[in-house]
Amino acid sequence: MKVVRVQDIIGTEREVNGPGWTSRRMLLKKDGMGFSMHETIIPAGAELDFWYKHHLEAVYCVAGNGSIVDKSTGETHEITDGTLYALDKHDQHTLRGGTEDMRLICTFNPPVTGREVHDNDGAYLPDHGEA
Repeated sequence: MKVVRVQDIIGTEREVNGPGWTSRRMLLKKDGMGFSMHETIIPAGAELDFWYKHHLEAVYCVAGNGSIVDKSTGETHEITDGTLYALDKHDQHTLRGGTEDMRLICTFNPPVTGREVHDNDGAYLPDHGEA
């Protein structure tokens, strides 16, 4: 059994910051669950382009607001507490923070190792075999 408390992750190597986001990696590949799970904070007003070419991602909003734009269709979906979106086709998207910081619970398949960085397309590079 694993018990992880987000307050124990803050300030450690499992808290990763990028331009316009903070990700607290609660479960990683080395935890052996077959997926990774993160708490991600998107500040109000942020605008981020992502394209997870090598991962599927499901995201559940538990606080705040914003929107997501499907870059292939131009369709915009509002995100509020209680909204889930799934990037089931490796969808290119723009995530926009609203009037409040968004607190998102994100699940990735395959799991991330925790050392990934976004490339120029906003994607994580494929797994390099790290445990």
